[in-house]
Amino acid sequence: MILASASPQRRAILGQVGIAFEARVSGVEEETAGDPAAVAEVNARRKAEAIADAPPEALVLGADTLVTIDGDILGKPRDAAQALEFLARLAGREHEVVGAIALATGGQVRQTAVEVTRVRFRDLDQPTLDWYVSSREWEGRAGGYAIQGRGAALIAGIRGDYLNVVGLPLGRLLALRPDLLPLA
Repeated sequence: MILASASPQRRAILGQVGIAFEARVSGVEEETAGDPAAVAEVNARRKAEAIADAPPEALVLGADTLVTIDGDILGKPRDAAQALEFLARLAGREHEVVGAIALATGGQVRQTAVEVTRVRFRDLDQPTLDWYVSSREWEGRAGGYAIQGRGAALIAGIRGDYLNVVGLPLGRLLALRPDLLPLA
C-alpha cells in the first residue's frame, strides 16, 4: 500500500497495527471551505489520485482530517495568534473531527469513507491557552491541537473513534479492507 501523506501520525497508526506501506507526499492543495464531510472526502480523493506514478496494482490511501465547529472548518493555524483564536473558540464546547479516506488503484478512487468523532474541550483559562500555544504543538494541526500529545490536557471527552482525531479512521479503513492486516 502507498500512503499519500506526509503525516507522521498516519504513519504511526498504520505501523502500530503492522500494515505494510510506503509513504509518498501527494503535494495536493487542500480545499478548506464547504460542507466538512464533502470537503474531507474531496481532499482524500485528490490525495489518492495524485500519486500518479504508483504501479497500477498498488493500493493508494489518501486521507484528510478536518476540525469543524458551528459549520466552520478550522484548518491548520497560520500562526500563534490564529491557534489561540481556534483554541479559545473550542474551549468548553463540543466540536467534530471529520476524517475521510479514499482508496485508489490504477489512478482511480474505488472506495471512500467518512468518519465523524465528537470532541469536547474542557473550559480553558488564559494561562492554559498560553501554555499550549507556547508549546508550538498546534503547528500543522487541523483545529490547532494534537489530542495524542500535550493537547490531551485540553480534552474533557470524546465520542467516537480516537484514531480519527489523531489523523486516520483506522476502523473505517479496516472495514473497507480487512485484508490489510497482516494476519498469519
